[in-house]
Amino acid sequence: MSFRQFRFISIVCSLICFHWCVSITAAEKTEVKRPNILLITADNLGYGDLGCYGNRVMKTPVLDQLATEGIRLTDFYTASPTCTVSRATLLTGRYPQRIGLNHQLSADENYGDGLRKSEVLIPQYLKPLGYRTACFGKWNVGFSPGSRPTERGFDEFFGFAAGNIDYYHHYYAGRHDLWRGLKEVFVEGYSTDLFADAACQYIATKSDQPFFIYLPFNAPHFPSKRNKQPGQGDEWQAPDRAFEKYGYDPKTRNPQERYRAVVTALDSAIGRVLKQLDESGLRDNTIVIWYSDNGAFMLKDRGLEVASNKPLRDGGVTLWEGGIRVPAIIRYPGQLKAGTVSQSQLISLDILPTLVTLAGGELPAGRILDGQDMLPLLKAQAESEPRTFFFEYRNFSAVRRGKYKLLRVKPDQPFMLFDLEQDLSETMDLAEQRPQLVKELQQAYAEWEREVAEEQ
Repeated sequence: MSFRQFRFISIVCSLICFHWCVSITAAEKTEVKRPNILLITADNLGYGDLGCYGNRVMKTPVLDQLATEGIRLTDFYTASPTCTVSRATLLTGRYPQRIGLNHQLSADENYGDGLRKSEVLIPQYLKPLGYRTACFGKWNVGFSPGSRPTERGFDEFFGFAAGNIDYYHHYYAGRHDLWRGLKEVFVEGYSTDLFADAACQYIATKSDQPFFIYLPFNAPHFPSKRNKQPGQGDEWQAPDRAFEKYGYDPKTRNPQERYRAVVTALDSAIGRVLKQLDESGLRDNTIVIWYSDNGAFMLKDRGLEVASNKPLRDGGVTLWEGGIRVPAIIRYPGQLKAGTVSQSQLISLDILPTLVTLAGGELPAGRILDGQDMLPLLKAQAESEPRTFFFEYRNFSAVRRGKYKLLRVKPDQPFMLFDLEQDLSETMDLAEQRPQLVKELQQAYAEWEREVAEEQ
């Protein structure tokens, strides 16, 4: 063989090899699928209400197992300590002061505009990226024409407009409140099970498109007399099987026992949804994000002390840790190390940028988002530079930066300072010992107030 022939054969072989390598790379790229997204929220569940967060009585085997399969977050915050605002900020990725909604919608307001229509919600980012989208459960951010889920990016909706409903009769403030799309529907069943079943059916539907399911359960929201039928007791509601798991009589009048049954019924419903992922072969390509919309309410003399935010102080509608630090778990097979615990400081505002980035989209250049993609930090399992979170609700104001938290309970009172690494229950005010730090955090809060006010 001549040198010229050898060189020709070598070139041909190289071209074949290059073409083969490019083909493999292209094939690998086509095999990379955008993940399905399952975003689940509980309603007023306490930081100390799960076994994996230290509760030795509550039976929550599904969520405890989910924590072993993913990452359990210890320092995850909700952007607001109340239902309406926490959901509005989750869906927009923006502080309540920036979106102009920082109060709980009243009975009448639930059927009004609520969250202004100019705000862009998670499904509106994901649909152009090829996602099919569904919401099953509690809406609570406005239900006037143009404000309803199927008018704001969701292909399907089955749930209720208001802040809470009777679990079996589906009434809120004397008004029946259960909808499928834009149509009121009358369906029998326990609301937790109804929403879980709807999610299961959606997951089981064959499609070439990835899905985004927003599954905001109304459990374990506390009972309310205004939602009950004549002669119906004002008590926590759960199926008999949930009581039986504790050996309780389903007719028990003990509010602690009844609350536990509600939480366990929620845990079981989530289990059915996760099982459907497995049966549909979608587990490995689905990111599951679960958290509580805000802390458990600890309002005295209303029978709400049955929930637990331990070891945190106080609860919902306050800016003590019990109101805004919530249990959260993320499972993403093959991407996040299973069975780990992360102390990274994260916030519900991070969810929107995380999902948009994960879906292959670009974050908007002309709209301020207040969160960041969580996955790089969670994958690295390393601490980043301390982040700063701001909170303002009713008379409360707060700043979290690193291990320190600045808190004021009324505008005319001084700020307090807590070291959350040493004093998670917020019992020791360090403001007099660290006046310079208090000044720095106060200045940061004032600058944030001015910045968000300018956007209104």
